[in-house]
Amino acid sequence: MTEQSTATAHVATDRSAIVVGVGPEEVDSALAFAAEEAIRARCGLHLVHAVQVPPPGPESVLVTDVHVDVEKWGREVLDLAVKRAEDLVDGAVPVTHELHRGAPVHVLVEAGRSARMVVLEHRHLSRLSRVVNRTVAGGVAARLPVPVVAVPSGWTPTDGPKVVVAGVDVPERSDEVLRTAVAEAHARGASLKVVHAWSWPAYDAEATSYNDERRRWSDRSRAEVRAALDRLGDESVAMEADVEVHPGRVIEAILGASEGADLLVIGRHDPLVPVGSHIGPVARAVLREAACPVLLANPRPHRAVYHP
Repeated sequence: MTEQSTATAHVATDRSAIVVGVGPEEVDSALAFAAEEAIRARCGLHLVHAVQVPPPGPESVLVTDVHVDVEKWGREVLDLAVKRAEDLVDGAVPVTHELHRGAPVHVLVEAGRSARMVVLEHRHLSRLSRVVNRTVAGGVAARLPVPVVAVPSGWTPTDGPKVVVAGVDVPERSDEVLRTAVAEAHARGASLKVVHAWSWPAYDAEATSYNDERRRWSDRSRAEVRAALDRLGDESVAMEADVEVHPGRVIEAILGASEGADLLVIGRHDPLVPVGSHIGPVARAVLREAACPVLLANPRPHRAVYHP
């Protein structure tokens, strides 16, 4: 079962839409982020809501009534989200929507295959809740080869200078993360901050001092990040980017640097590889804790990223 409608818009465009996942919880933050992105990119905004109904069983009035109630509730939830989206875009871009039966991750993956971007809202869960309830954002990102953004519930844009943060784990394999982060910084008129953490190596305490060794490894890590920026082919990017390197865990460094940021861009594993944890442990941890929107960059070149 699918329902779809299109709101009147003043701008026609053939670009792929930004897909927003609508669920039973509040999605105002995701809608606000997605609406701004759609207006900036001059592309459509497409809302998708999946409702899960009981599996088919013996014909009965009770089962039929449950299906009707769930679908009615789903339509009401989607209608409210559509109204909110239309208010946010104010006719600048088209707003469409569809209602499906099925599991949210499966429905959103199918709807997002040709999307420009998929935007989802997520709540910060307790440790116990995380054990039994992995985020929809993580599930979608693990299966889709397009950018996926997770917006924390309650997030609002900052009033200060705009900053896009790129979290770099391995500089030599960070090209797509950096390209995406540069593109997002340019689109927002924001500054770019690149964060990298290095693991503290073993060193000979008699041969060198702690401060000397720390300085040497920091300089080496910073040079690796600068080299990765240079590979983008735009000298201004490498010169203007704020590069931070820290000893310690990459997750803590990324989360600390992203406080107050407009967007955090991180990498993920390739969802088209048939084995392994596709989203990756760093991405999972950052998704759980980040206080700003997190863009999980496409691991392969994508038309939406920056090319000088």
